[in-house]
Amino acid sequence: MKELTVCVPDATEVPALLLAPADMRALFVLAHGAGAGMRHAFMEALAEHLAERGVGTFRYAFAYMHEGRRRPDPRPVLMATVRAAVQAAAEHAAGVPMIAGGKSMGGRMTSLCAASDPLPDVRGLAFVGFPLHPAGKPGTTRAEHLADVGVPMLFLQGTRDKLAELERIRGVIDRLGPGAQLHVVEGADHGFAVLKRSGRSPSEVMAELADAITTFATA
Repeated sequence: MKELTVCVPDATEVPALLLAPADMRALFVLAHGAGAGMRHAFMEALAEHLAERGVGTFRYAFAYMHEGRRRPDPRPVLMATVRAAVQAAAEHAAGVPMIAGGKSMGGRMTSLCAASDPLPDVRGLAFVGFPLHPAGKPGTTRAEHLADVGVPMLFLQGTRDKLAELERIRGVIDRLGPGAQLHVVEGADHGFAVLKRSGRSPSEVMAELADAITTFATA
């Protein structure tokens, strides 16, 4: 694991973590969600499972999380951070394919960036729980920009995700056409936790996510 720094224009410097396996076949620029940072156990576990499959990760922090603030930065700052992180990660891609995205808010901010102006060297976006709507307020307006994303997209969604009713996210993906694909994790919530009665362990769920991302990133 290598600790790095991302310089965000007109903002600040934020930390980043590069996990690049010796046999790296792809690199995933991985943003954290709104309420948990890049060192959260979920992010650590996902990075480790991906590394076992030859997929490196470039994790980075948004400034508000790094500085200990609870409220996310304004959208322009979040998007500038995504773009700066992608640029920094490209220096470590070593010629392998690069995808970008992240957990919940981090994935959505990445898609907003890609929709407004293509992210250089990024061949696809992966969303680990796309936050389609607020809990209890079903809708699809948060997905309107996805039609302007010009690269393939992978949506990893749990069937118990309160921020993305499954049938609504299916409808969004159907409208996007063949460039978007959905991987459904049975019984998982927005944080990809499953009930004990499912008989599945957190590690098994993480392996499923890592397998789907690896297939997408290396296709």
